[in-house]
Amino acid sequence: MSFKTIEPGKPVRIAFLGCGFAAKLHSKTLGRMPKVERYYASRSPDKAAAFCEKYKGKGHFGSYEAALESPDIDVVMVLTPPVSHLKLTLAAIQAGKHVIVEKPPFLHSTDFDTVKEEQLKHRVQVIVAENYFYKPSLARLRELLGSGLIGEVKFIYLNATKLQKTNNWRDDELVSGGGALFEGGIHWVNFLSNMGFLIQTVQGFQPGELTGMDRSIQVVAKFAEGAVGTLMYSWEVNALLKGVRISKAFGTRGSITFESNGVFIFVRGKKWKLIFPGLYDLAGYRAMFTDFIKALHEGHEPAFNFGLAKRDLQLIEIIQKDMADDL
Repeated sequence: MSFKTIEPGKPVRIAFLGCGFAAKLHSKTLGRMPKVERYYASRSPDKAAAFCEKYKGKGHFGSYEAALESPDIDVVMVLTPPVSHLKLTLAAIQAGKHVIVEKPPFLHSTDFDTVKEEQLKHRVQVIVAENYFYKPSLARLRELLGSGLIGEVKFIYLNATKLQKTNNWRDDELVSGGGALFEGGIHWVNFLSNMGFLIQTVQGFQPGELTGMDRSIQVVAKFAEGAVGTLMYSWEVNALLKGVRISKAFGTRGSITFESNGVFIFVRGKKWKLIFPGLYDLAGYRAMFTDFIKALHEGHEPAFNFGLAKRDLQLIEIIQKDMADDL
């Protein structure tokens, strides 16, 4: 499928739909990138104007509809709670805009099929903002695990526990679409899925009494290559320095110890190595947007494509069904 392009050399004009935490975060990254113009849209005109002024935007809109109708906008970035993602994405496509949608992208994996149908009609890109796919630590871990330095990989253990207070839309399943696994754990399901091995089966285990929305979960995955992966994700477990966590991979000739966020990697195998994979873009946001903008200029999908985003949501659904069957 060939997509409409934004002419190379011209600014990419992006309107943020929603002025909350995600808009603040992405404003900082995109504000440092050349030839990107940011606009802000909110259901509150005053809030859109305030964000535009604070983050030195190009303009602002007092409604999402106004941003979609504007000829000055090439791309909209959907930064609202998940319940509204599908509706806004479809409206943007029908308005002829490219779309970047925050994760979790949609409430159901079948929503991707609905979006794809509209894409085919309008030839615009729909891109899911999954920065973990672009973390420099993930790329380096994938390389190391595939190199044979620690022999045959047997176990992968990801520690993604933290203490996270919500007291917002994340506590309302009708708005958020799910609990901790769906809203934030999807990042780590993506990470586990892209370590160089193919997930064959996956299960979820919720500690304590199984009631409603999860806030802690253990995911166990069996890879087609033989290794077993374990992910511990929680919003209830206090981590050192509010986020320093240690993960490991074990092989027949050694192990790899790494700080979960990506600060360092220590290899004990055929060779011993201490690696700092990339503090400059630790979370992968800059690499993600660089790839997205290139894709918009050249008319091809980014490295993290629509199919991979759908796969991540399908894995979440399998895990959620597995837990629901235990209730």
